[in-house]
Amino acid sequence: MNSPTRVPLVDLGAQHEEIAAEVEIGIKEVFAQTSFIGGAAVAEFEQAYAGFLNAGHCVGVANGTDALEMALRSCGVRPGGEVIVPANTFIATAEAVSRIGATPVLVDVDPVHLLIDPALAAEAAGPRTQAIVPVHLFGQTAPVERLESLAASCGAAIVEDAAQSQGATRHGRFAGTLGKAAGTSFYPGKNLGAAGDAGAVTTNDPEVAARVRLLGAHGSLVRYQHEAIGMNSRLDTLQAVVLNAKLRRLHGWNQRRRQAAERYTSLLSGLPGVVLPTTAEGNVDVWHLYVIRVWDRDHILGELQAAGIGAGIHYPVPLHLSQAYRELNHGRGDFPVAEQAADTILSLPIYPHITAEQQEYVVEKLAVALGQQ
Repeated sequence: MNSPTRVPLVDLGAQHEEIAAEVEIGIKEVFAQTSFIGGAAVAEFEQAYAGFLNAGHCVGVANGTDALEMALRSCGVRPGGEVIVPANTFIATAEAVSRIGATPVLVDVDPVHLLIDPALAAEAAGPRTQAIVPVHLFGQTAPVERLESLAASCGAAIVEDAAQSQGATRHGRFAGTLGKAAGTSFYPGKNLGAAGDAGAVTTNDPEVAARVRLLGAHGSLVRYQHEAIGMNSRLDTLQAVVLNAKLRRLHGWNQRRRQAAERYTSLLSGLPGVVLPTTAEGNVDVWHLYVIRVWDRDHILGELQAAGIGAGIHYPVPLHLSQAYRELNHGRGDFPVAEQAADTILSLPIYPHITAEQQEYVVEKLAVALGQQ
């Protein structure tokens, strides 16, 4: 059999092919009922996703950034407050804080798993700290339990960024249920992805859930009676149809990701110049991304892409070095672990439908790029 000539970073086409018939039926029902806002599919998804996570409540919203902002606001973050955020994350984590008028206080991450470092979070906490945001990065859960005493001591809420961890667990509990609230994204490339933008807030606190629902409907639960200044952020009914179909397959898809990750680890074991990802004790990883670390990363990335391999970088610029957050007055050297990660991390293709042949091709071309063949 010939080697593949193209391996995408993620294959959304294969996912859609698996759910296409089911989604078509659901979309026809939405149009037949003209239930375009808040239709039955939304309520079905909210209940099903809460059940999947063993969470008390799920409130669907328009996207993951809104989900984080609304979760933070509903947990007491106000203008002028401070929120502790890891430097190694997508900008949306900090954006959600800034959109409230609060200040993201950045901390470095641990050098092995690149997750928030609880000891450094403790050093960064102060009298204005209103929340701590552990980011469950690349598919595994941050050590939330190690932040609980810190949060309690300063009266802050733990608000999880669960955008990359749908189905991941820590000590048997699902990411998205470990703090006071969690925001998640259903951007198409996520483990549970919509056919466009979508997100949700999960929580075990009924008051937080009610507040999120209020904020997402212009601060109104009764038409034209507005209790707060909110926003227009609702889960689209058509996206809920897609999410319902994919949620029914998520457990199996995550298991296939784990198998693919194990295959990569076996194939890459012993390859000089590659630092492999590892799963933290107590975690069950869902491998949203398979992230290795290599020197001369940009050259290797170019070689892989030239070979038709959709490798990527998550993320090439730490938050403190981005132009958007220059007002935080940080410079290179302030968060050395996040900086080294940004210079060396490389995401290899991984998705539920990736084949062993595709993975062998990726590793073969990686070895060539590293000068091993």
